[in-house]
Amino acid sequence: MKKDERKKIEFEKGSGNVFADLGLTDADELYVRAQIGFGVFEILKNRKLKQREIAELLGIPQPEVSHLMNGHFSRFTTDKLLDFLRRLDQKVTIKIVPHKRGEPYQVIGFAS
Repeated sequence: MKKDERKKIEFEKGSGNVFADLGLTDADELYVRAQIGFGVFEILKNRKLKQREIAELLGIPQPEVSHLMNGHFSRFTTDKLLDFLRRLDQKVTIKIVPHKRGEPYQVIGFAS
């Protein structure tokens, strides 16, 4: 097949929030939980703790640790995920600014 005979691949640019792209009604909340949950996961992974140690540190049963480490962040409330960050000795700062058209309403960032 010649270069100019290839089929064009159709695609649609995402919004940056996969939950909104899927049309879920609570997309913003799910996005925030996913971002915070992934941050918690990364901190725990970098500490190389066993699930038993994580359970004790976070104050949750071991099966819940399994859900957390397998990316099931929607099982936890935003408040619970923020509590995990506190228990991991992390500072959380919330910054409120006016929304600009075209940008996401909620942005989560982790310092490196």
